[in-house]
Amino acid sequence: MQNILVIEDHYETRDWLIGIVMETFPDSLVHGVGTLEQAYDWLSNNTANLAIIDLSLPDGNGKDLLVYLKEHSPETYLVVATIFDDDKHLFDALRAGASGYLLKDQPRKAIIDSLTGLVYGSPPLSPAIARRILRQFQQPVATEATATLSEREKEVLFLLAKGYGRGDIAELLSVSVNTAASHIKSIYRKLNVSGRAEATLEAVRMGLIPGRNG
Repeated sequence: MQNILVIEDHYETRDWLIGIVMETFPDSLVHGVGTLEQAYDWLSNNTANLAIIDLSLPDGNGKDLLVYLKEHSPETYLVVATIFDDDKHLFDALRAGASGYLLKDQPRKAIIDSLTGLVYGSPPLSPAIARRILRQFQQPVATEATATLSEREKEVLFLLAKGYGRGDIAELLSVSVNTAASHIKSIYRKLNVSGRAEATLEAVRMGLIPGRNG
């Protein structure tokens, strides 16, 4: 590493991160800024080999800087350093161009070890973040049978997930109770489940309906 840019608005945390970077890459020049405006100003006259970017900044979202650097400085290695460990922030940052994602609540040595991996081609990821990414790719995919659910079956499944019984479903969809029951039986067969709870869980996991927090 030659030029390294640290973008972090809290000066104590910025100094802490700069110290970590200097210890990890002692031969590098490290520059710290506290806002997006300062980052863009520095980048207008300099090129960073590595940028460590906080997502929550006083004048905007660090994700915007990820997008900018990905387009205008593709040679810059982009690493997020943040307190946010949820899927939305993580995957938004990865889609925006981040190649690493570190949580600032880790011990100093853990962050140094993660950054040191850059020398060997290993992306710097906090263990909790690596586990989240693995879980994302371990999610079950829709089976061929699931893909054959009809639009009416999807409507029935949605109502099942909302807690409606077959009589309510029949009334809401203007069909007979027997027809609603037939749809439910078909859904269970295609999803290979035996009850409402399992059907709802499988539908959420396969993306057919939103989760409770979606």
